[in-house]
Amino acid sequence: MPTEMGLRDVLLISPELALTGLAVVVVLLDLVVGRRKGVLLVVGTIGLLVPAGFSVVLWNEVHSLPAGAEAAFFGTIVVDKFALFFKFLIMGILALLLLASGEYAERFRQYQGEFIALVFLSATGLMLLAGAADLITVYISLELAALPVVALAAFLKTEVRSTEAGIKFLLLSGISSAILLYGFAFLYGATGTVRLFSLDPAVPTIAMMAGQGDATLPFGSFPLMVGAVLAVAGFGFKLSIVPFHMWTPDVYEGSPTPVAAFLAVASKAAAFAVVLRVFHTGLGAVSTDWVLLFAGLSAATMTVGNLAAMVQTNVKRLLGYSAIAHAGYMLIGVAAVAGDGAGSGQDVLGSSGLLFYLGAYAATTMAAFFAVIAITNRTGSDEIDGLTGVSQRAPWLAGVLALALVSLTGIPPTAGFMGKLFLFNAAVNADLIWLAVFGVVNSVLSAYYYLRIIRVMYLQPAGVAARISVGIPAGAALLVTGVSVLVLGIVPGELLDVARTAAIGLFR
Repeated sequence: MPTEMGLRDVLLISPELALTGLAVVVVLLDLVVGRRKGVLLVVGTIGLLVPAGFSVVLWNEVHSLPAGAEAAFFGTIVVDKFALFFKFLIMGILALLLLASGEYAERFRQYQGEFIALVFLSATGLMLLAGAADLITVYISLELAALPVVALAAFLKTEVRSTEAGIKFLLLSGISSAILLYGFAFLYGATGTVRLFSLDPAVPTIAMMAGQGDATLPFGSFPLMVGAVLAVAGFGFKLSIVPFHMWTPDVYEGSPTPVAAFLAVASKAAAFAVVLRVFHTGLGAVSTDWVLLFAGLSAATMTVGNLAAMVQTNVKRLLGYSAIAHAGYMLIGVAAVAGDGAGSGQDVLGSSGLLFYLGAYAATTMAAFFAVIAITNRTGSDEIDGLTGVSQRAPWLAGVLALALVSLTGIPPTAGFMGKLFLFNAAVNADLIWLAVFGVVNSVLSAYYYLRIIRVMYLQPAGVAARISVGIPAGAALLVTGVSVLVLGIVPGELLDVARTAAIGLFR
């Protein structure tokens, strides 16, 4: 019955609807709490249990379905364990981000309600993005995720760099969205469909279409090749991959630090989810061509990101270039995913390795950003020299930051080491040994600038004797992320099993 079908559709997107409703509740509550703005962070954090609960229900329901997935709204959105994995990841990031940003949010105390609501609305778009099943839904979800970030990047209205970050993100995001939409138009023109699950069967027929097919061309036809290349360029901005990466350090430096953390982890995770959807699900029939494209971009991205990070003096810009380099590592998983799906979909080294890496990277990067937030709130400086002697003023914060930097380098026994191990193993199994070698060499290069920060914190005397303290909520966020970095490095099996289960859903 149409009514039952409509209600079922609503249930299938209940996490997103609940998160949107929570954003509205926070805004309305902001009107009555007066100066007690801390209530908003508490309500926002606890309120995340509602969309998380709906996601748990959907996970159990999807598990019992023969197909392992269910479509909503006439097939434009798919709910499977792959999509739900990213919903859980994004909600976990939101909860920790709210805990860690309480003291920082005092800089814009009057607008804390708007800040939380905008983060929630952007996260809603990211969650929809992971389950988008057609090109139109992909585009709309991307815009829903990106537009709130424009306001968030410029949230420090009294600082010129923040306004500049917002304007730069708005302009470049608009340009990248136009390029992406143009690429989607070519894909639709070449295949006659916008549905990702219908796109793949249509692709092999392109080479046989009169006047379009050309076996000598990559992707089998000129329109399909142009569409795929433009789509990569459009997604490249969201992923911060070379040569579409130049906005990243400027926006990270100018934005409020919690916003930079949100962009580094949540936005990147959802962007990789949709890239896997579009290219593996939609263009899997021509994977040989886009594998080489992503492999080349991976090598260029990790190399440029690491080399540029070596000369940075601002810790937020350094983490921006670090995010670029790690996008290059993650592209190894995208390139290796073409070899997945053998043996009835059970061999998913590339995609499961990428999903594990995203989880490990999220924990590691949040630990680094949360420590930076706590330290820079007291020192008032984002410069690396401002971290001088922090180990003497705040041993706990310095320890978490050092652990995160060691993990980002890829040194055992940390989550970063295990993540890189799984990705490099996937590359070797996909006959991309040269790309794995690139990854290892770049990991060695990255040690220079990560260990430089540790040297500044531990081997240089503190110029100021005052201790640096951290509140209980921020301390809890630091504890969770720091422990996660160690646990995922020592006992990675649990997250790897979940990642593998979610990845198999991509190959039904």
